[in-house]
Amino acid sequence: MGKLSFIGRESEIARLRMLYKKHSPSLVVIKGRRRIGKSRLVQEFAGSIQKNKFWSFAGLAPSGSMTDQDQRNHFARQLATHLKTPPMTFLDWSDAFSHLSLHLRSGDIVLLDEISWMGDLDDTFISKIKTWWDQQTTHVMLVICGSVSTWIEENILKSTALFGRIHLSLTLEPLSIRESSSFLKELGVKLSQYDIYKLLSVVGGVPWYLEQIHPELTADQNLMELAFKKDSILVTEFDRIFHDLFSGKGTLYKKILLTLKNGMCTLAEIRTAIKFPHSGTLSQMVEHLMSAGFVTKHTLWSFKTEKSSKQSLYRIADPYLRFYLKLIEPNLAKIGMGTFSYETLRGIPGFEAHLGLQIEQLLLQNRSMLLSALGIPPMDICADGPYRQNPTVRQEGCQIDYLVHSATHNLFICEFKFKKRELGMEVVSEIKEKSQKLKVPRGFAKVPVLFHLGGVSDQVETDSFFYRIIDIADFL
Repeated sequence: MGKLSFIGRESEIARLRMLYKKHSPSLVVIKGRRRIGKSRLVQEFAGSIQKNKFWSFAGLAPSGSMTDQDQRNHFARQLATHLKTPPMTFLDWSDAFSHLSLHLRSGDIVLLDEISWMGDLDDTFISKIKTWWDQQTTHVMLVICGSVSTWIEENILKSTALFGRIHLSLTLEPLSIRESSSFLKELGVKLSQYDIYKLLSVVGGVPWYLEQIHPELTADQNLMELAFKKDSILVTEFDRIFHDLFSGKGTLYKKILLTLKNGMCTLAEIRTAIKFPHSGTLSQMVEHLMSAGFVTKHTLWSFKTEKSSKQSLYRIADPYLRFYLKLIEPNLAKIGMGTFSYETLRGIPGFEAHLGLQIEQLLLQNRSMLLSALGIPPMDICADGPYRQNPTVRQEGCQIDYLVHSATHNLFICEFKFKKRELGMEVVSEIKEKSQKLKVPRGFAKVPVLFHLGGVSDQVETDSFFYRIIDIADFL
């Protein structure tokens, strides 16, 4: 198979083109989780521009013995490859950037990929980039990329050295369900809608993970190969992510994720679960996980005042991370010894239940598709997100998969169901009970909505309980 077509990222490409057309020096920062396609986006954009040279440089992955000179030597080797000359030696980053400037021409695009690896060992690295960049007068676009979003936030986006110099900042999100489905079709994958969702519930919309799917295998065979064989990609990926992002602090970050693997928690509940002392450090660590794209924050709100409350819920936003913590890590010993004996995913205890929660994470990642299916204009939304009502003396507790509060006092109570079989009237009874528990002010309407895959019975279809019954197969 040749090179895959580039799918998605239309908005990002359009914004890069608009900036490039200004014909002046421009500085772009792109961040996003590992494997999300940052460098591929820049390559695709650069390839679409005529009569320019694309200079691509990447930092070396960190190791215990890594030095700043090792990073400069790697940069020099990459520069020599571009110039088709023998490698040079730069003893200072200023010399390296100045030498690059000698060869830059109007219209060129320069990519500094994994910038945190490149510059983390030199405290003066950012100031040297600033000094070099201030000297540019020709039409050159410098793109800075990285997976360590916290490093980019602290050292580039919030840096006083680069204040006012960044023309465009992009955060790459996973591909949407529809784009991911198109990606799999481009690979030649021909599976049922149920099996497509099964794959996406594990790998999400991360392009590099999607690329690993083999079109000649079934969904179960693919996941068994990728996630449950010794040294397979999804078995080793978790440690790589944490080594790259958090180095020696990975254990604490992992404890936070382990607390969230079973569902949403408040910051106080996370603190209690991991026995973390009362300090501001925990909230900062959760912010780091959010910046990395692994955790999402959902602020609860008052129906009556429409104002955010002080309490927020946190959940794992990344389908792969949750799948790893729930199903791969508990079986690592057996996987490592080659004794993980289940022949199908269905044989793994609790797999079907986990699959439903994985789909829930995937759908919440695609909020715009949910709102579009509901037919609610964005300007009419007061608040939306997963919702939890805590039990008190006056009310029972309940949890809503997805709740949308409209400006006209409608509360859309959305339930996600992922089943192979048709849903019967039991789903009406279940959602009716949940709806009755939800305490709302007078004048508000509770509007039940069902998102499903696998069909519903004629009785459910003709019953007047649900405002809308939405088949998520249409999202593909």
